[in-house]
Amino acid sequence: MGTAPKPQKTSPGKTRSEKTAVFRFIAGAVIPVFEVFTRFVIVDGDKMPNTGAFVLAPNHFTEIDPVVIGRVVWKLGRAPRFLAKASLFRIPFVGWMLRKSGQVPVERTGTDRTSDPLAAGRKIAEEGLAVIVYPEGSLTRDPDLWPMRGKLGAVRIALEADIPLIPVAHWGDQQIMPRYGKGFHPFPRHTVTVKFGDPVDLSAFRGRPFDSTMLTEATTLLMHDIAALLGELRGETPPAKLWDPAEHNQSEIGRF
Repeated sequence: MGTAPKPQKTSPGKTRSEKTAVFRFIAGAVIPVFEVFTRFVIVDGDKMPNTGAFVLAPNHFTEIDPVVIGRVVWKLGRAPRFLAKASLFRIPFVGWMLRKSGQVPVERTGTDRTSDPLAAGRKIAEEGLAVIVYPEGSLTRDPDLWPMRGKLGAVRIALEADIPLIPVAHWGDQQIMPRYGKGFHPFPRHTVTVKFGDPVDLSAFRGRPFDSTMLTEATTLLMHDIAALLGELRGETPPAKLWDPAEHNQSEIGRF
């Protein structure tokens, strides 16, 4: 991997902290409440870079996944910045916090041409920060909650910025909130396990044209790495073929 950008500095000899006042406010308000009903187990957390830019690519199967990943990244010493669906930014106060903490809105319908989430992701990387991209784009359609076919953004940001692409898998939060479930089940206290993987080996793709064929191959490699991590957490063998919503006449956005 290439050398990661250095954190920006506010004055000679003083590195600007990623953990701004807004981040500390959100963490102070959310984490203690969440940990009342959640026990976290982090496996191989040292594989997540503690300095410099990187892309973190998690699996996605419940609406509370970002809280889980955000909490773990924060506890490991980094400030999480997500590519998040734009509708969240239109919620009063929530939208303000998202913008102030540097989160990036993504219009999943493709109708908004006024913003470029990949450009925003690259800017975060250029500043030496951590950017979290859910490569599936929405909650997995796989009936057994395995990762489905991925989109190309996470790989593209990592390759263009020449920074590590870290796969991560988690399991257990579906007991708190099932996929698209209406119920919230905080008790009895549940265990959520999060496992980090080695950086995805993208060496075979460097120097190749940035076309859909190359990016799809690299993304498939990423998704299989995530699935393998999830298989270790579940004690099961992941499917050899990723679930493809198009083959099952499923929409890739919204409920299904």
